[in-house]
Amino acid sequence: MTWLRDVLDDLADDAPQVDLTERTIGARERRRRRTVPIVATAAVVVTALIVTAVVRLLPSQPAPATVPGTVTDLPARGVRPLSHAYMTFCEPEDGKAPPGCVDGGWRVVTRDGVTYRVAQALPGPERGLRTSPLAISRDGGKIAYYDAAAGTFAVRDLASGEVLTAPTRVPKVWLGSIAHLLLSDDGRFLAFTKRPPLKDPAMLFDMRERMVRPLPNGWNPIGLSPDGNTITLAEYAPKTRLQTIGRLWQTSTAGSANTVDVTGRYLVGGLGPDGRSIVAVESVDVPGTDCLRSGDALVHLDRDTGKVLRRVPVRGLSMTKNDVHLRSWIGPREIIALAKPFVCGDADTPKTPRGDPPYVPFTAYAVDVRTGKARKLATYTAQDFFQLVLPGFPGTL
Repeated sequence: MTWLRDVLDDLADDAPQVDLTERTIGARERRRRRTVPIVATAAVVVTALIVTAVVRLLPSQPAPATVPGTVTDLPARGVRPLSHAYMTFCEPEDGKAPPGCVDGGWRVVTRDGVTYRVAQALPGPERGLRTSPLAISRDGGKIAYYDAAAGTFAVRDLASGEVLTAPTRVPKVWLGSIAHLLLSDDGRFLAFTKRPPLKDPAMLFDMRERMVRPLPNGWNPIGLSPDGNTITLAEYAPKTRLQTIGRLWQTSTAGSANTVDVTGRYLVGGLGPDGRSIVAVESVDVPGTDCLRSGDALVHLDRDTGKVLRRVPVRGLSMTKNDVHLRSWIGPREIIALAKPFVCGDADTPKTPRGDPPYVPFTAYAVDVRTGKARKLATYTAQDFFQLVLPGFPGTL
């Protein structure tokens, strides 16, 4: 791997320049998304009646540091599986920021509702000029993030506390303006891609064997085979494309790739458990505006040809009244659809943000890919789709 280290060291000395095309795409995507992210639920404190009576007799005191809602740093070990993670920005244009808010800081939430700060993760920048990505394994037991102190990516086992760092340095400037991570179910493999592509390498890391393979930049990693040998990627701008790369660890460089164009504009979900199934949501123009809304059906795509196989209307979730993004699958037939109410402003009326996006509810549904029937799973609070992470393979963002 000496050749790869030499290449990466040379690239690290040559910081990328700003890509104006990518900023244009990013601006259009931000208009399309109109974020309205989520808030963690407050815990209920049950107090004995006699203690309550005593407390009422005491003078008013400042709230102690251990009151419900207090967020502590992620412990070294012994953390239970996660429900989700979200990034915080502290000056929302409406409403309040959560207590102890850190600008661009990641928080993880366990399935039983305990919230922790991930102090080791690089904070995201002001207004998303460069993202600090985070991923959660499908079982919720591991996370991946950019370790600010190590100067590269890390995978952390939440129960044991074991931390594995990537086998090569990744300068912060390589994170670009939109960074993506995909973590394998067992935590062994970690894929990193970003936009704008420029010349900085995207990478697939084998965290256990301390190896790395280059990946094409500008794509979203949406699936990885259990042996880490085949990766599936998707792209939605400037057009929808799918790419499958195999034999990643059987050659000295990235293996054979198959790239196909998809007719139409789609946001693709995570790869199915069978390693082949791909479903997507169509992006539809709203007449008289520059907005895009979600189509009313799940669209099945052929991974190898890019052709639309069939459309399945969704029931139990209004696709046209919500902004919908697909995430990972739960079981062989259901995929998670993350939704927030769709809002579209007049294209002729310029919007000047007064602050960070407000914290708003996002609702997760499990949608049967064969029947289209949706069932509600949970509601989260965050500021944007980009700042809300669920376990498993991500979809396109």
